[in-house]
Amino acid sequence: MADELELLRRANPVPSADPRFREGPLPPGAERHLDLLTRRVAPAPNRPARRPHVPRPRRAHLAWAVVTAAVVAVTALALLLAGPATPSAVAAPRPLTPVAGSAPVSLERLAERARTAAGEDASPRLRQGTHVQSWSLSMTSGPDARRPVTLPEERVVRWRPDGSRTELVVATDPRRPGQPVVTDPGGDPRTVDDGHVLSRVTLPPSWSDAPPWARPPHDARDLRAYLDELDRAGGQDTPRLLDAVAELLDHWTLGGRESAALAQVLADAGGLRPAGGVTDRLGRPGQAYTHSAPGIRRMIVLAPDTGAVLGLETTFTKDQPDLAVKAGDVMAYRAWMR
Repeated sequence: MADELELLRRANPVPSADPRFREGPLPPGAERHLDLLTRRVAPAPNRPARRPHVPRPRRAHLAWAVVTAAVVAVTALALLLAGPATPSAVAAPRPLTPVAGSAPVSLERLAERARTAAGEDASPRLRQGTHVQSWSLSMTSGPDARRPVTLPEERVVRWRPDGSRTELVVATDPRRPGQPVVTDPGGDPRTVDDGHVLSRVTLPPSWSDAPPWARPPHDARDLRAYLDELDRAGGQDTPRLLDAVAELLDHWTLGGRESAALAQVLADAGGLRPAGGVTDRLGRPGQAYTHSAPGIRRMIVLAPDTGAVLGLETTFTKDQPDLAVKAGDVMAYRAWMR
């Protein structure tokens, strides 16, 4: 402390020789400033001095303060009851809807486009493995069923020349990069950091000549037989055909010729209605085709020029109280990437 005082004395912030700090009457400018600061008002002759104005508190301000306090209290109570691990319902995606004014394209026309694109030199080639982003509902059933939560995951499968493969699954939602993600280990929903690794495995070499391990053909008739073999129940209808397509894409990344053949398979099968252009959940333009069944709507999204499958969506179209789901809830959505 003594050192600090000595430094202050040496600095001499108020020198005695400075005329600004000498004793004496205030100059006129300083007097005016002092009047303004002290708000002195000289009373006029024969008129009582006015009392300074003191604004009255307004009841509206008090009412808003009470409301605000109540809202804060309710919010805090809700957070306390919910707990820090309760996932946010905001994570649930909404069903894809066609872009206003977009013209539907028939599957037959899209298959023609895909065949043209497949003949180009830059057309992609068939590759074993997959890269898929998914959103799926974690549901319970019964009278005490809790409201479902959406689980976003990214899965990458890569095959090696020796027949072994690696599988990586991470919790991530590309719609909200960097934000916490809901996961559901053992049926207990909780939040984890974006990019949290859910599983990472390396599987030994394996071979099979049966679908989906067998190489898919690039002829429409042969590809339909391949997909029929994936349907163990037999008698494949449109929903089961779409399930077989999803299983195929979970094992293979189709090339241009295979995508064109698949577009033709879908066109020949019937049962899918052109719905128009959409933008998928990865921001890619596509053409949507839908199939409706009691309580469920399925939508497959194809690239408008190549016919490549971009995504597959399943949506509830009516409330199902036993599952605690409502009309418009997206049961599952998968978006495939190269």
